[in-house]
Amino acid sequence: MSDLPNCPECDSEFTYEDRDLLVCPTCGHEWSQTAAGKSAPTGPVVRDANGNQLTNGDTITVIKDLKVKGSSSVVKVGTKVKNIRLVEGDHDIDCKIPGIGAMQLKSEFVKKA
Repeated sequence: MSDLPNCPECDSEFTYEDRDLLVCPTCGHEWSQTAAGKSAPTGPVVRDANGNQLTNGDTITVIKDLKVKGSSSVVKVGTKVKNIRLVEGDHDIDCKIPGIGAMQLKSEFVKKA
């Protein structure tokens, strides 16, 4: 199929080129190819359990008791974690939990506070 980007207005996949512009036949939106290349997000896109997008520096809340591997301690439900950092991988949140220390969390077990 075509390697053209979807329409930024209606997300239609039926875009086509017209000289130096990209055109969406569904909604009629026109945009330049250079603008389409700049609109790509940088870094990982991470969403919490409710579908909200997380960014570096956000505050999150743990929604499930999490056992700490190699320890007898547990991260309790409702624990607030400030100033998170997003990383690539299975555990996509790097943070420092009060009383436990630095660890990585999966985004499916947190919500944005």
